[in-house]
Amino acid sequence: MAFPFKGVDFIGFDSLLSDDERLTRDTARQFIEDNLVPIIEECNREGRFPKELIPQMGQLGFFGASLQGYGCAGMSNVEYGLVMQEFERGDSGVRSFVSVQSALVMYPIYTFGSDEQKNYWLPKMATGEKLGCFGLTEPDFGSNPGGMRTRADRSGDEYILNGEKMWITSGSIADVAVIWAKTYGDPGQEDGTVRGFLVETNRPGFGSWDVHGKWSLRASVTSGLSMQDVRIPATNLLPESGGLKSPLMCLNQARYGIAWGGIGAAMSCYDTARQYSLVRKQFRDQPIASHQLVQEKLAWMITEITKGQLLVLQVGRLKDQGKVEHQHISMAKRNNIWMALECARMARDILGANGITDDFPVMRHMMNLESVKTYEGTHDIHTLVIGQSVTGIAAF
Repeated sequence: MAFPFKGVDFIGFDSLLSDDERLTRDTARQFIEDNLVPIIEECNREGRFPKELIPQMGQLGFFGASLQGYGCAGMSNVEYGLVMQEFERGDSGVRSFVSVQSALVMYPIYTFGSDEQKNYWLPKMATGEKLGCFGLTEPDFGSNPGGMRTRADRSGDEYILNGEKMWITSGSIADVAVIWAKTYGDPGQEDGTVRGFLVETNRPGFGSWDVHGKWSLRASVTSGLSMQDVRIPATNLLPESGGLKSPLMCLNQARYGIAWGGIGAAMSCYDTARQYSLVRKQFRDQPIASHQLVQEKLAWMITEITKGQLLVLQVGRLKDQGKVEHQHISMAKRNNIWMALECARMARDILGANGITDDFPVMRHMMNLESVKTYEGTHDIHTLVIGQSVTGIAAF
């Protein structure tokens, strides 16, 4: 008996948003309420990604939403963040799908691609006709992407790719993979330079498999990728990519959306717990909301959500002004996902035994957030990014 979402705004946060920002948020909110909320628990149970929602996501402009041209919506970064908030309020795994399509595939094509690559891929990806995935993480290299073993050897007018990627969202349903590899024999480049490539997933030697048995992100496709002598034309190189800075720029785009997403997951957990506490009665036939310990939990949750809202809004404003730094995004991602996970745990506590069932979204959010805390830079890595920023000393 999930409760209808009431919205979460303790200090008049909406007054800080423009009319366009509120309209964008409300459009995404209605899409999630009408289309995802009714099916997400079933999808989570079955370990099924709701692929049937992709066409409507494309029609509403949710893919590559902050990009200009090529059929993209051209939203501000704050508007895009609000969309990510609503998607993660629905489910982290579905938000991950939109984040990957937008920030990790369309963005690198938009930023590092040739005109030919942009003109071919971006319009098709904006509608959802074509899907993509992002191949950086490897089985042995997550937090240390510079240790990657995937290589691209230049051979005339082709590159030959060999390697393996792991924990790849949308890997087995993608039409194209943005693969990061160390190049060898590339004219004008030092051997071992990391560069990005567009690899169509139907090429000989390219394989994918799905990760099963997940307790987290069950409504998302998580895959491994393998490349054995995969030949691609040299024109599939993203020409403006070069060095680890390029994939890290993409990850910054995704982390920004994740920071907003954490607010959405926390909102869902808080609002569920608040409404439940008002109808659940214990001790003298009083609602448990009348008890001090329950109120303390709700007060903590709404305070931290409010602080998180202000943090991501300021980061979004800085991003729209071209002033954001990577450590700002690290702080937002680190804080808001930690906060959301704590909200999920407190909400589960308030719901008692009911909190572990999928009659309510809390346990699903909790399990999902355990993954979100790890991917796109672990909590600890973002701690060190902030530490380096304030001390000037790299501790990793």
